[in-house]
Amino acid sequence: MDSQGVKSLSASGFSSIFRHVRLEHLLAGVSGGVVSTLVLHPLDLVKIRFQVNEGHTKSRPQYRGIVHALQSISRQDGISGLYRGVTPNVWGAGASWGLYFFFYNALKMWMQDGNSQRALSPGHHLLAASEAGLITLIFTNPIWVTKTRLCLQYEASASSSVAAHNTYKGMLDALKKIYKYEGLRGWYKGFLPGVFGISHGALQFMAYEEMKNSYNKRLNRPVDHRLGSGEYILFAALSKMFAAVATYPYQVVRSRLQDQHRSYNGVVDVLKQTWRLEGVRGFYKGVSAYLVHVTPNICIVFLLYEYVTQQARQTTATKATKWAEKAL
Repeated sequence: MDSQGVKSLSASGFSSIFRHVRLEHLLAGVSGGVVSTLVLHPLDLVKIRFQVNEGHTKSRPQYRGIVHALQSISRQDGISGLYRGVTPNVWGAGASWGLYFFFYNALKMWMQDGNSQRALSPGHHLLAASEAGLITLIFTNPIWVTKTRLCLQYEASASSSVAAHNTYKGMLDALKKIYKYEGLRGWYKGFLPGVFGISHGALQFMAYEEMKNSYNKRLNRPVDHRLGSGEYILFAALSKMFAAVATYPYQVVRSRLQDQHRSYNGVVDVLKQTWRLEGVRGFYKGVSAYLVHVTPNICIVFLLYEYVTQQARQTTATKATKWAEKAL
């Protein structure tokens, strides 16, 4: 890697990154994460339930497919059942996308020395996305644990077969109980596969940036030229599907480690048991629900992100023009 890439890993270098932070990236990421989650949470709920279903635990609900799962959950628990775990999901998605875009763009602008028209290599995009992903994961992993736990509360009310410390009244109650009974380690269950999952975001952002850059170069335009909404949606969807297929098994491992109904002795134990009992298919359980959920999800996130940042840039430019006019 070149000296620019090495510099981004040094401790002294990080102090200068904050010269390039822009709050509009944080706001845009939060907006996209919150809206997409509110719209698509039921599909995320179904995905998690498919992921943890090993096929031999009788206490779990059994679903024949995505539609049957949605129908079964709504029939048993009502529409509110489809939104079980939505609070930590909204907080987690908003915080994750906000922080990810915030740090990713700060790192990217730093690597560009503040020149947004300077094209970066795929390696630089991977590095910026990986560093942003690690920082974001450290902040948000406890929220994702509570989301998984709440999504896996199958009954509308606690049953006698479920331990009191594994029954949660909401996000704050889950955070408190997990810390009380499992300590800090409970908040960071699934962190290791989550670190591997950073490669998901890195691959996605690399593909997204490379497609945008190549497209603009082909049309002889600056790499930071604003595209149309349809073009952003297309590149976002293609990059997400590419990353999803390449890295999906880590999500299954992470969900199973965070599941309050099963106990594993770490990542290796999950890998061994899943392979022994379910084979390769076990690592791709819930992938259909995931793709149905994640494609519109990422399109909403990136469309809102590009819209909010563009509006912020226009507002800044307008204020600068007015200030210059007054100065004259």
